Amino acid sequence: EVQLVESGGGLVQPGGSLRLSCIASGFTFSRSFMSWARQAPGKGLEWVSHIGTGDGTSAYADSVLGRFTISRDNAKNTVYLQLNSLKIEDTAMYYCVQGSRWSLGRRGQGTQVTVSS
Repeated sequence: EVQLVESGGGLVQPGGSLRLSCIASGFTFSRSFMSWARQAPGKGLEWVSHIGTGDGTSAYADSVLGRFTISRDNAKNTVYLQLNSLKIEDTAMYYCVQGSRWSLGRRGQGTQVTVSS
């Protein structure tokens, strides 16, 4: 059974930083693209970033490019999302998702990120 457990969310001021983590189990993590997606109140799910296998090629949504960084540690079955220069509009529930932006699969329960002064 695929399980994805996110952590690291919280309340932060504009301009602040957070690091999200996701521990995966139930599938061969090292062979799977991994994504982060988010959902703000009243809005649909928005893909944020993905990281591939092998050399770990990554991609980002325009809204977070240059501010967020995705990484993975295959030895720990963990994918990370570093969030820098946070904006109020980054407030959302952040989900770890198995798959790439073109084929999103199972997701975790999410971790809340709230950006507020």
